[in-house]
Amino acid sequence: MFSIHPFRALRPKPELAAEVSSLPYDVMNRAEAAKMAEGKPYSYLRVTRSEIELPDVDPHSKEVYEHARLNLKKMEREKVIFQDKEPCFYVYRQTMNGREQYGLVACVKADDYFKGTIKKHELTRADKEEDRFKHILATGAQTGPVFLTYRDKGQFALLKPVFQKAPIYDFVAEDGIGHTVWIMDDEAAIERLRVSFASLPCTYIADGHHRSAAGARAAKARSEENPEHKGNEEYNRFLAILFPSTQLKIMDYNRLVKDLNGQSIEEFLDALSEICEIEKLPAIEAPKQAKTFNLYLNGQWYSCTFHEKYFSKIDPVKNLDVSLLQNLVLEPLLGIENPRTSERIDFVGGIRGLGALQARVDSGECAVAFAMFPTSIDELMDISDAGEIMPPKSTWFEPKLRDGLLVHLLD
Repeated sequence: MFSIHPFRALRPKPELAAEVSSLPYDVMNRAEAAKMAEGKPYSYLRVTRSEIELPDVDPHSKEVYEHARLNLKKMEREKVIFQDKEPCFYVYRQTMNGREQYGLVACVKADDYFKGTIKKHELTRADKEEDRFKHILATGAQTGPVFLTYRDKGQFALLKPVFQKAPIYDFVAEDGIGHTVWIMDDEAAIERLRVSFASLPCTYIADGHHRSAAGARAAKARSEENPEHKGNEEYNRFLAILFPSTQLKIMDYNRLVKDLNGQSIEEFLDALSEICEIEKLPAIEAPKQAKTFNLYLNGQWYSCTFHEKYFSKIDPVKNLDVSLLQNLVLEPLLGIENPRTSERIDFVGGIRGLGALQARVDSGECAVAFAMFPTSIDELMDISDAGEIMPPKSTWFEPKLRDGLLVHLLD
């Protein structure tokens, strides 16, 4: 049985919400984080990426995590942020290009992660997981939510009455994304949601595998430190936002490769023609259907459709477009054996547009670009249900959830 729990959010004063909240810690590098926080003394990046205030320091050092804790306490002390008095649920709406998605902000049990009731589809990197684990324990807080999805069986309808209330936050961030948050503090409404979500057999991690793993590990570590552990302590849960799968949109996650693995352009295209039907395109264009990718090479765009004989009828992972590309093109033709570690490949989220791919090839930085058709949310859930793991960089979700709007304290 899946369970959700209300919590007392640590959150910014309404008039400071836009300034305090920030993009997730892992979508920018250190220099970009410093630039984003410039002129914003209360930007949450000073908590999630506190190394920006500590030049020439290892970002994974104890000093950085301690500085994050001090910055969080400073924001509390200066009353920039405060904690709600009673446990609540929250509803979070994001608006991007006129499209809306609504999520329930709640805490979920670490036990549900360990038991597989919260299903994953990606492997985590040990260094990234360890970083967030140490950050959670040092700050005593989950400073950013895990992005979960579920097959809606009436749960979303229970959120709708809260939309009649005035939101606690309603602003448009610097990237043009709208963020609106309502508080749900009615005990009867809270109980109806808890009962309804308990009927779900599982939920799925859409984005935030490292946060999930770190949050669950932190709960286990705290329980082992407490000789009077009972199982109902606040630290047993981690922060999540649950969106119905019907509202989500996965964007393309594209590939760039720096060289042709010693082949000429003609040799590469000849080899590729054994795997795909190739047609020249008159201009830059995204692929229109699954099992197709568009290729940019030497100033020319091509449409490439995999031959049907390569499709799997029994393995949902092998049938993904990103798997077909990796197994049939990137590894055998271009020598990219491990895309997680190879320095010859780069991944570009679809939010940047195909022009970004073309520019990097035209500049000579890369030799070839692959524009992918997006993985579907149903493919993600089917693979999770099968207990399988997707290839790295299979999905790119937009819009991104803001860090610092609603924070969960472990105590």
